[in-house]
Amino acid sequence: MELRHLRYFVAVAREGHITRAAEKLHIQQPPLSQQIRALEREIDAPLFLRHPRGVTLTDAGRCFLADAEAILAQAESAKIRARRTARGEAGRIAVGFTTSAPFHPLVARAIREFRQNRPDISFVLEESSSAELVSALRDERLDIAFIRSGLVDPQGIDVHALLHEETAVAFPARHPLAKRSRVTLKDLADETFILYRRPDGRGLYDVIIAACSAAGFSPHVDQEAPRIVSTLNLVAAGLGITIVPASLSRLPLEGVTYRPLQGKPPLRIPLNLACRRDERSAATLAFIDLVRRLRP
Repeated sequence: MELRHLRYFVAVAREGHITRAAEKLHIQQPPLSQQIRALEREIDAPLFLRHPRGVTLTDAGRCFLADAEAILAQAESAKIRARRTARGEAGRIAVGFTTSAPFHPLVARAIREFRQNRPDISFVLEESSSAELVSALRDERLDIAFIRSGLVDPQGIDVHALLHEETAVAFPARHPLAKRSRVTLKDLADETFILYRRPDGRGLYDVIIAACSAAGFSPHVDQEAPRIVSTLNLVAAGLGITIVPASLSRLPLEGVTYRPLQGKPPLRIPLNLACRRDERSAATLAFIDLVRRLRP
């Protein structure tokens, strides 16, 4: 049984006349009658009662009509959805991000504007480390990822540089340096650092260590945390200080005070967009294009 057989049957049922149905279908009446009889043989039940001036549905025909119309409607809907997906107007985008990435306004703005213009695109969000996100890209579990580092092995992956974000120091609320409006890296030379665990935080970790070295000291790292937000919890507990992307200072946390970090050259943290080099999804490509156009 093919979809055309269902279309033939529905046309005859709606017209109540085989000749008129054949005219609407742009086929000859004899082949249409043959197709209807073949359909009845396949179902093993008469679908129509034949009369001198037309046909009427049998009980089996009325039952079959409801299902046939539903199947044809579903097939048409599937065709429309496929066309819209091919044009990037419908579908799903799986977005990964490191812990700090979604705090930057660029990420939220990109998703918001994309949904406004393409409301039938849904987003699935996943938080993880940069290494795990890139692995998920290669395995096609993610479509794009906002990451804070470059790639050790870029095979098959493109990384688009979006911006370099200023940084802030997170102090325990009663820390003496928290009373200042701004601080420099040299002010932190004697502090105990809490950092995002390497290699998960390779980009952020390495940037901070290199900046401290350029400022003339090697930071004393007493604690490492599995997530960047976890470092803030340890700061709130009074175990040390940490350096975070400035956008993370939007996160209010009791016991933590943020201060902008000054210095020359300024310590900035990259925000990059990673995607598969052979990406073919129209929706994903459109989102990548939007993000790149929105970058500062």
